[in-house]
Amino acid sequence: MLPDRREALILGAVGLGAAAAGALIGAFALQSQTGAAELLAHTFVDLAGKPRRLIEWQGRVMVCNFWATWCAPCREEIPLLIAAQQQHPSSMVQIVGIGIDHAAKIGEFAAQLKITYPLLVADFAALDTMKQLGNRSGGLPFTVVLDRRGAVAKTRLGALKPGELDQILAPLLR
Repeated sequence: MLPDRREALILGAVGLGAAAAGALIGAFALQSQTGAAELLAHTFVDLAGKPRRLIEWQGRVMVCNFWATWCAPCREEIPLLIAAQQQHPSSMVQIVGIGIDHAAKIGEFAAQLKITYPLLVADFAALDTMKQLGNRSGGLPFTVVLDRRGAVAKTRLGALKPGELDQILAPLLR
């Protein structure tokens, strides 16, 4: 016996609701297993001293780059990150630098290099966050790429090489 139109609509709505809830729960489960939930929820301050959370940029591919002004490999990869942000619209890809240093030093450095992506300031407690994301040594630079759902798609300890970030981003932007 076939359901009438009303029953079919109700069943369809219930099915859509269940699918949406499953997708949301699945995304949270992926985030919690990889440390991404802690990263997205962590509060950093920007160079103006305003508290910011990475979850503000969720819905786009996010490249979170932990770095420091005193780190030579970090300095070498910053032009690659600037180029990547210029190449991709910020509605699709957002580069975010998380500097483990004093805000004044990060600000001076950002002005010298003309960094165009958002910079956040982290204290040494960020080392614990990096360890949760797989960086057991606490080395810098450390890059975490999150997909549009906020799940960790890739982590990279050490400076990115030319073309490497494009290879990481390509499948995430399809």
